[in-house]
Amino acid sequence: MLAALTFNTAENLPIGLLGLISVSLRVSLPAVGLLVTGYGVTVAVASVPLAHSVRAVPRRHVLMGLLAALVVSSLLAALATSYWLLLATRLLTALAQALFWAVMGPVAVGLFPPEARGRVVGALSVAGSLALVLGVPAGTWLGRQSDWRVPVALLAVLGLMSFVTIAVLLPASRPEGEPAAYGICPDARRFATVLAAGTLSATGAFAGYTYLVKFLGDVSGFSPGAVNALFVAFGVACLAGVSITGALLDRCPRAALTTAVATQGVGMLGLYTTGANRVAAVLFLVLMGGALGPVFMTTQNEMLHCAPGRTDIALAANSGTYNAGIAAGAALGGLVLALAGVRGTFLAGGLMTVGACAVLLGGRLLPGSIATKRRPR
Repeated sequence: MLAALTFNTAENLPIGLLGLISVSLRVSLPAVGLLVTGYGVTVAVASVPLAHSVRAVPRRHVLMGLLAALVVSSLLAALATSYWLLLATRLLTALAQALFWAVMGPVAVGLFPPEARGRVVGALSVAGSLALVLGVPAGTWLGRQSDWRVPVALLAVLGLMSFVTIAVLLPASRPEGEPAAYGICPDARRFATVLAAGTLSATGAFAGYTYLVKFLGDVSGFSPGAVNALFVAFGVACLAGVSITGALLDRCPRAALTTAVATQGVGMLGLYTTGANRVAAVLFLVLMGGALGPVFMTTQNEMLHCAPGRTDIALAANSGTYNAGIAAGAALGGLVLALAGVRGTFLAGGLMTVGACAVLLGGRLLPGSIATKRRPR
């Protein structure tokens, strides 16, 4: 959980430190923004190839290597005196995170009985969500009080704590022999359905979320101070949604995914239609925030159920396609923003999310699921 919090904070921390990094390294804000965009694209591209390349390496050794990379890259980033060195360290962290999400899930749930796997996924997702509610705000505050390098260096300390814990306590075993190495109910059609729905949902969410500040200011008429408070509310809603969904995930995994995607769609379309009303805007913003975290969490949980082969490869595919959806959503939102204004970004995002719901419902209606005939041993 600490490693998940640290990786997610590392991914998003530059968002809160954009201005400080820009002034310190004498580069433009868009160039600093590339530290976030390039990170996401790297995760999207590298997840599956990296997971495949280390499929025979014991998971404890893999996790130790990934956390060592996080420690080294964070220290180098804190010491960086040029933009290009900082970008290189970010890409190293991104490569580590691309593999971390693929390996972490099967290792963690494999320590518990199958009936508790949903709660384990939920706990890991809560830790990841805390990055937006606690990690990034705290790192931003610390950077403004001192220097942007201080919170970046602190990530190395947190990564080292995780490294030591895993090195000392995590059992070592052959990857294919771990309890969660393969899906509980392998189903190639369900696997493809979840991947498609997750990608559409991520594209829709980030088509609007990328321009949320502009929407709340231009359409809803909130002041900059109020917008900052609403971002905190959005993060708290995300954390609450993950916590509630995680507690119910073992009982109804498929319904949890459909419900999260549908709730996201209602939140985005509600913002489009009633966003000029401040009370309605807050309500639908909370709905969207309460669904954003659970969507990814429930797709990850589905991978542990329906993966047609190794779960680490399935989780890598899910993480990669979700990050590709994030990048596509930001690009789609930018295009719609230029053509139809900021309200249009939430209409486009909401419609993409409705498409994700249709994919999930269509997958249920299709007869004869394509299941894996023999589960590998």
